[in-house]
Amino acid sequence: MNILLINHYAGSTEMGMEFRPYYFAREWIKMGHRVTIVSGDYSHLRVKNPEVKKDFQKEVIDGIQYCWVKTGRYEGNGVKRAGTMFRFVYKLWVNAERIANSIKPDVVITSSTYPLDTFVGQRIAKLTGARLIHEVHDMWPATLIELGGMKKYNPFVILMQLGENSAYRKSDYIVSILPCAKEYMVKHGMKAEKFVNIQNGIVLNEWEKQEKIPEKHQKILNRLKEDGNFIVGYFGGHALSNALDLLLDTAKGISIPGIKFVLVGNGVEKPQLIRRVQDERIENVIFLDPVGKASIGDLIRHFDCSYIGGLKSPLYRFGISPNKMYDAMMAGRPVICAIDAPKCPVETFECGTVIRSGKASEIQKVIEQLYSVSKDERNEMGRRGKEAVLKYYNYTTLAEQFEKLFAG
Repeated sequence: MNILLINHYAGSTEMGMEFRPYYFAREWIKMGHRVTIVSGDYSHLRVKNPEVKKDFQKEVIDGIQYCWVKTGRYEGNGVKRAGTMFRFVYKLWVNAERIANSIKPDVVITSSTYPLDTFVGQRIAKLTGARLIHEVHDMWPATLIELGGMKKYNPFVILMQLGENSAYRKSDYIVSILPCAKEYMVKHGMKAEKFVNIQNGIVLNEWEKQEKIPEKHQKILNRLKEDGNFIVGYFGGHALSNALDLLLDTAKGISIPGIKFVLVGNGVEKPQLIRRVQDERIENVIFLDPVGKASIGDLIRHFDCSYIGGLKSPLYRFGISPNKMYDAMMAGRPVICAIDAPKCPVETFECGTVIRSGKASEIQKVIEQLYSVSKDERNEMGRRGKEAVLKYYNYTTLAEQFEKLFAG
């Protein structure tokens, strides 16, 4: 089959986030399909953006045909970013016949963060008789209203709502990364039988060839272990949304000297967090530089448990699917998930603990309980998490689930 995947921010392993379209495309190619990804030339999520001289410039990456559209650069979430969205969708709309005739897709997948690409997808699917699948990563416009503080009757929000409603009504299937979004989608026009939950996961061959963490990291972590410490590890962005101040509150309240907190990564909040540790003399917290994606497995294996946190948000009612959760599970370490979200795999597969209170005292209690149990018990939790990822949350399995929707 010819698969056309439209995702404004799609990347690759070399370019960086987001990886999901690339991973699915690579698996579908292994299955014998042909995949074209249409994406914008700039994304704030990428480490490296492609050099694009003209619209619909083509590039083959690992057998995937990328087709780049010039949208322009932006910073933050202001007017300039909105302009790139309209530019991307407009250029695809006016070139819909050209795209339909050159690719002749059997399946069209609209997968940008925002839902406006559904209008282009609907047009191309109508021209070619293709099956139309809309994939939901983030709940737009609910995110704009509930997190961004935008008003319900803001013209931009209204437009996004029209796109979302249209996608739910007119797509053959709705693939949601979030497990508990079905009821909301039905209220906005989707037939219940169209809903399919396909979450994020890991890539098996990337875990088969994991690289070692930098020598500096090894020395620090090995010394902590040699001194008999229990390491609570966090890896990823140091952003407000990750609730790392809550983790520092937890560290401050821990009375057991053998428990250490290691925060690995970077982000806008890191300088403030470091200052807080220094000012408040929180002596059981260590900050380390970020490591490459290929070293994540080796990093987590130095931890005794892995922490994931988030600020209180009504959006978590739809569930969560963070990549770092599956990484932690795959590395065979218990996961402490301090996010108030239903149907969390950590809870489902009993490979750690979900804390919904948002209280440092509750996180502290869980960490101290983990510290007190035997290593065998912690290893058993880690084993359950790894087995779940190998069975359900790897991209080979996920791509097979997705492929079943292509033919109906």
